[in-house]
Amino acid sequence: MTQLFPLRGKPALAPYKKGDVLVLFGELFSRGYANGLVEEAEHRGMTIVRATVGRREKDGSLRALTAEETENIPKPFINVPLEAGFDMEPDSKGVTPCDLLKDVKLGEWQDTKIDWKSVEESQKNSVVRFKKNTELFMKELEQYIPAGANVVFAHLMAGGVPRTKIIMPLLNRTFKGTGDRHIPSKALFDSEIGQLCLKNFVEVTSETFRHLVEISAPLRKKLEAQGGHVAYTAYGYHGTEVLIRGAYKWQTYTPYFQGWAKMDLEKLSEQFSKQGINTCVYNCPEILTNSSSIFQGVEVSLYPLLAALQKDGADKKHTEKVLADCKALLKDDVTFEQIIKFTDDYLTNDLTLAYSKFEAWPQNSGKEQMEYMLTSSDHLFAMHKDEKQLITAVLSEVVFKSCGYVMLHDSWKPKAPVAWIGHDLVAQCT
Repeated sequence: MTQLFPLRGKPALAPYKKGDVLVLFGELFSRGYANGLVEEAEHRGMTIVRATVGRREKDGSLRALTAEETENIPKPFINVPLEAGFDMEPDSKGVTPCDLLKDVKLGEWQDTKIDWKSVEESQKNSVVRFKKNTELFMKELEQYIPAGANVVFAHLMAGGVPRTKIIMPLLNRTFKGTGDRHIPSKALFDSEIGQLCLKNFVEVTSETFRHLVEISAPLRKKLEAQGGHVAYTAYGYHGTEVLIRGAYKWQTYTPYFQGWAKMDLEKLSEQFSKQGINTCVYNCPEILTNSSSIFQGVEVSLYPLLAALQKDGADKKHTEKVLADCKALLKDDVTFEQIIKFTDDYLTNDLTLAYSKFEAWPQNSGKEQMEYMLTSSDHLFAMHKDEKQLITAVLSEVVFKSCGYVMLHDSWKPKAPVAWIGHDLVAQCT
């Protein structure tokens, strides 16, 4: 089991400078963690090389972006489709895993049997495709890296939910369902559909990191021979420390469907680190993103950042602005103290603690625990003037930026192959 290793002090500036390169291995979407890393690299004068996962045509084929689609993407940009995973990859008969599930009805999901031989073929074909495209990406990349430059590869790959209609209703019932609509996460994960999801998560979230490090090895060795420095960063999630009753303590969101894939990602970083490669998986705090809306409740752990900023916010002027922006979104009679007391009570409740054990992570959910989490989330939403304008969006921006600073500067010589960024460090870097 990976040992909890929280980074405590704000990293000193790394030697990254103008002419050095940040390579985004994966597509940059709005309101995601990687935006903070890009912002910090730009601040240091680095060149950002962008990438794409490509797009799927109606017939399911994967393609690069069109001229129109690339028009607003800052250059340099490498238009090689880096989509990972096998859910839409045909087997030898032209059948994809999504095809295997297209006729499954909601009442049949638990008894559905999958043709694993077909899935295995699709999986192998997808790995061949991905590795080939990664090799093409590396060849194109060389032209953007000056001799002897320092390079950071930022692994942005995550996800892998099979794109077939039966999946979303199941996820909604697992992560947001209450009463009779609730599906226990273990029941989903143990089903063949759940097993398919978990396999695809591993391909997208962790195996892509293996391919990145291995396929970039010739370029890495060439740059190092020229006096350059190469590092790899990746985004993990394994719970993080937040301020609870005045002390920073580890907590997590349960059930985290991708937890097993993220653990595999951590193991790969540990293996590569032993080979002398500068690599670190940074476990970042919970945020509100465009893709996290299905996981209602994950944002509850973001509210305690208010208390962390009040306690440890390093830039007083900026901290005051953030807090003022948050206050403006809350109902007039709501105070930060009320929110902090509520989240303190939530995070120390026996029901929450039973599903927030580091040594047992990732845990499956319980019906009572999920209902308590969702009710707590609704209660916090109701403290806002407009439930579509949440303080968690403001606080997420703080997390992006702080994590970007920490990851870029720690990456030069990572203190560990797997590290945690808690709310204390986020506040120190604000």
